[in-house]
Amino acid sequence: MNSPVLIACAHGTRNVEGQAAIRQVMAEIEALRPGLTVVEAYVDVQEPELSGVVAGLPEGTPAVVVPLLLSTGYHVKVDIPKAIKSRPEVSAAPPLGPDPRLAELLAARLRDSGLGDDDGVLLAAAGSSLPDGSVDSEEQARQLAGLLPNKVRVAYGASAEPNVPDGVAALRAELAEAEDGAAGRVVVSSYLLATGYFHDQLSKAGADVVTAPLLPSPVLAEIALERYDAVVAASS
Repeated sequence: MNSPVLIACAHGTRNVEGQAAIRQVMAEIEALRPGLTVVEAYVDVQEPELSGVVAGLPEGTPAVVVPLLLSTGYHVKVDIPKAIKSRPEVSAAPPLGPDPRLAELLAARLRDSGLGDDDGVLLAAAGSSLPDGSVDSEEQARQLAGLLPNKVRVAYGASAEPNVPDGVAALRAELAEAEDGAAGRVVVSSYLLATGYFHDQLSKAGADVVTAPLLPSPVLAEIALERYDAVVAASS
């Protein structure tokens, strides 16, 4: 019996480096699971658009949409279900985050940036108009805080509060109240998959340091396959 198709569904970006990073994840998924059919799709900006990909599958072809997204926001709750609602043989997996492996990866990016024990960390997520996205980001921040001695707070690029510039300012004020008077730096931890519009905005938010995004890393492909396998196992 053939395995269901894995539809790797990303947000989409006009940034060429970001596009390449997402396609690398798809290639890594294929390398980890030889013989599995992996199809790319996007919910915004790029083609092929998810609904067209689903509609283009031969009738009766089982498939699992795996969101290459970090939290349960509008795309996961609305766009993906809408794209698959007329195809009962197509299921959807949860997003990649939150996940302890992402916390480890975020911590590694922070250490690579020279994080000091007195520095404050602002986890900068894309943001969502739905509350689930903030809940997921806050959980990811809790997991990250468990790996670090630093203060860890959360802010958002859009659609949720606080925004990143306000989050930077609030964290800087919090650090300035340190009892020993040794206020550390504000380090923005980019909780984004790849370079693109949102990541570019982080450098304008007033932080001392901005980490690199999560990609490249093989961890994302591993999590994506785990999400896929869980859906397949549940439906078998």
